[in-house]
Amino acid sequence: MDSVDRTLITALRTDGRASYAELARMVGLSSSAVHERVAKLESSGVITGFRATVDPETIGLGVTALVGIEPGESGSDEVIAAALHAMPEVESCYGVAGDEAFVIQVRVPTVGLLYECLGRLRSIEGVARTRTTVVLATRFEHRPARLADPV
Repeated sequence: MDSVDRTLITALRTDGRASYAELARMVGLSSSAVHERVAKLESSGVITGFRATVDPETIGLGVTALVGIEPGESGSDEVIAAALHAMPEVESCYGVAGDEAFVIQVRVPTVGLLYECLGRLRSIEGVARTRTTVVLATRFEHRPARLADPV
C-alpha cells in the first residue's frame, strides 16, 4: 500500500460516496486508475464494505449499552461469539483482555427491551457474568481514525 492508496482510504473513510472523479482529482490519477486501485483494495480485504451511517434514535434505537461479558470456566469464546453474532441487538463485538472476554455494543428501542436482551445474554451457554453500562450521550462515533504511518 502506497501513499496514493492511503489517501484514497482516508478520503473514502470520510466520504464513502465520493465519486471516482473526485478521488482522482485528490490523488492526480485518472478515474479508471482510481477505480482499479479501489477495486484492488476491496479484493485484498483492506476495504471491507461501504454503508450508510444513521442516527440510531431516528430509526427507533434510542437505548445504547456497552456490555462486558465474562465467560465461566467452561465457557468457549467461539460458542459465545456465535451466540452474540446471532443476536440482532448486538451491533459490535470486541474480544478483549482482562476478566471479560468480550465487550459488546447493544442498541434497542427501550430500557425494557435492554432488560430482556441482558437476560438472553446471561443465558448463553458459558456466560458467567455481564456488566452493563448504559450510554447517556454519544459525543462522537465512527470517526475515521488517522491511518498509522507506514513502517
